Amino acid sequence: MFSGFVRVAAGTPKIRVADVKYNTKKICEQIDEATKKQAKILVLPELCITGATCGDLFVQDTLLEGAKSALVAIAEYTTNKEILVFVGLPLSVEGKLYNVTAAVNHGMVLGFIPKLFLPNQGASGGARQFNKGPGTAREILFQGKYVPFGSGLLFQGLSKDCTGEEVIVSAEIGTDVQAPTPPSTKAALAGAMIIVNCAAISESIGKDRLLRNTITSLSERLDIGYVFANAGIGESTTDAVFAGGNLIAEKGEILAEGVKYESGIIYQEIDVQCLRSERRQNPFIQGLESERKAISFEMGHSDLTELSREIKKSPFIPSCIVERNKRWEEILAIQTTGLVKRLAHTKANTAVLGVSGGLDSTLALLVTVKSFEILKKDKKEIVAVTMPCFGTTRRTYQNALLMAGKLGVTFREIPIEKAVLQHFADIDHDPREHNAVYENAQARERTQVLMEIANQTNGLVIGTGDLSELALGWATYNGDHISMYGVNAGVPKTVVGPLVEYVASKMEEEELQKILLDIVATPISPELLPPTDDGVILQKTEDAVGPYELHDFFLYYALRFHFSPKKIYQLATHAFAGEYDKELVLKWLEVFYCRFFTQQFKRSCMPDGPKIGSVSLSPRGAWEMPSDACVALWQEEINSVMRGI
Repeated sequence: MFSGFVRVAAGTPKIRVADVKYNTKKICEQIDEATKKQAKILVLPELCITGATCGDLFVQDTLLEGAKSALVAIAEYTTNKEILVFVGLPLSVEGKLYNVTAAVNHGMVLGFIPKLFLPNQGASGGARQFNKGPGTAREILFQGKYVPFGSGLLFQGLSKDCTGEEVIVSAEIGTDVQAPTPPSTKAALAGAMIIVNCAAISESIGKDRLLRNTITSLSERLDIGYVFANAGIGESTTDAVFAGGNLIAEKGEILAEGVKYESGIIYQEIDVQCLRSERRQNPFIQGLESERKAISFEMGHSDLTELSREIKKSPFIPSCIVERNKRWEEILAIQTTGLVKRLAHTKANTAVLGVSGGLDSTLALLVTVKSFEILKKDKKEIVAVTMPCFGTTRRTYQNALLMAGKLGVTFREIPIEKAVLQHFADIDHDPREHNAVYENAQARERTQVLMEIANQTNGLVIGTGDLSELALGWATYNGDHISMYGVNAGVPKTVVGPLVEYVASKMEEEELQKILLDIVATPISPELLPPTDDGVILQKTEDAVGPYELHDFFLYYALRFHFSPKKIYQLATHAFAGEYDKELVLKWLEVFYCRFFTQQFKRSCMPDGPKIGSVSLSPRGAWEMPSDACVALWQEEINSVMRGI
């Protein structure tokens, strides 16, 4: 089962204007459908019990009484159904007429939310027939019972088996969302994670674009899920047309959208656990307090066995190519700006970096070249050093050599095999023993060479290690772990390759473009162990620590949203279904947590480097963690998942 998700639905029934019995039947049919699809919340349009286009019929007692009877019937229809339904109707309260949304659940009317901002004109009920709703809640008598009535009511649900997530829901009506300060803002500050909108907004050119922008920006700004159900077919077309076009959004993204000019229901899951995590990190919401009085409702059991929403395999990479290219430009700009400032501040004459013909050092070199172009410094002052040793292959060596030449930087080749063998002799290590000493001695020797060259040339050593390597601790302490400025420190491994590809695509020099693309295609390796007899890379990083696409997925959800291992496992098996079996996902998830906890000491003293995105591991404010924290709780949860497979 998928924890933390609540399936919601936005429905547009095909109604008849003023025919409340017919409309009640259609509403109940949609309740049945939504219940079968395991939706816990169903949102229906504004005034849909009567139709929103009744005009002055709204003041007729016959219609008002019919609407009340219909609401009672709809509420009773939910008696044995585990669903919260929001449905619109006209309601007379103490001699005044209001446009309200009623929340019904398990046979009861839980509350009435009145519309606050009434249009002065339009085809649906506005200021001509209705009064503005009160800003503060009170109780009114409805069918012999006192029911909460007012804007900003909160409805709080929890699954019966207590394995699901608490969800807090609030409602606004139609054009309320377009007000300067919509009711949803106050409700979100009071704790609402899902806002529903029962709407009857007619069609006109450009209106749908404005509405989409309003809803997406509101959901992003308030860290909420937003469910919008609009009136459609069946409303009067005397002066306007209603087209439906329902929307479900979460955190600035449209998750589901209804087909216009058709009746029906759209469904999607809202990740309330994700929203709750965002709330904990949002200083604007944390810094404000609002009155909170929630009305309880029953959500039933947490029985979601599958998700309909897409879970991206590469959360650091935008799906849209336009957005992706924009993202790459932003990342490169952050990296180069950071390095430009550091070079100017330190008054460094040169930039020194090790180039292996691998992805990370290639990206670091490209960023350094761009930085020197901005500073109008001679690129010959960039010292690209290759230091071949036991594991260096001809392919990576040639790529490093050719790339440096094409970029116009100074290239130095300093073999380190003799120095490392001398070191082995000094410490009495058998070079035939290919253990950690064998590997780390090479990494530390390379770092020493770079540091000494920087001293010789008044230079700055540019670090090449990326965010994913920092997370896993896949770096030699006091070796490639050390630099004077780490330009890749905020870039995940799954982004490094696409970034290099993007830079290559903009190159006019075809030969350089070819070299960069071959580097992207080269297996990821530290090249610390000897290759095969025919020169093929034998030591592949992902064979040792696992696929980086999985680790970056784990990293994103563990640090960005602070999800539990169980939740991350569920998301990963859904996202990578058909590519990795469940046992393999769990195996690498266990590796991720073990390495993440045990390698914190490397992150605690990592060099400066620019933050790139929402996930950062800098110990200077971005990620603070004791180096000796125990992984036992996380391991226990992984073990419980393992027992359940």
